[in-house]
Amino acid sequence: MKRIAIFSLVVFFLSCAGKQDLSPSETSKIVVESFYNEDNTTLKKHTTPEGYEGLKSIQDLMAAGKSGDSNFKMLEETADDKTAWVRFTTSYEENPELFKLLKVDGQWKVTQQGPREKGPF
Repeated sequence: MKRIAIFSLVVFFLSCAGKQDLSPSETSKIVVESFYNEDNTTLKKHTTPEGYEGLKSIQDLMAAGKSGDSNFKMLEETADDKTAWVRFTTSYEENPELFKLLKVDGQWKVTQQGPREKGPF
């Protein structure tokens, strides 16, 4: 009986932990949806400090009146061991968007692009 209880607790904690190894496109979708739905706790979790500050600075202007399902569609993705780029479309914007992501402590996080930095697409 004691083993069943311990096993049940372990299964419960693992199920609550959720998926930790998200791909760059999965992370991008979470960031887009948390940005437009103003879920800043989730937004902060999936961005670098610079990425979070940059997105927060434009959130009031960009997210006004937009929420709900993003219809996120990844168009292109490229990644190496530490940097990824994701080009995607959403129902929130007419034109495709581009995110740069960095691998931080084993997790992909959206960051800011440099002023003259262009993605690979």
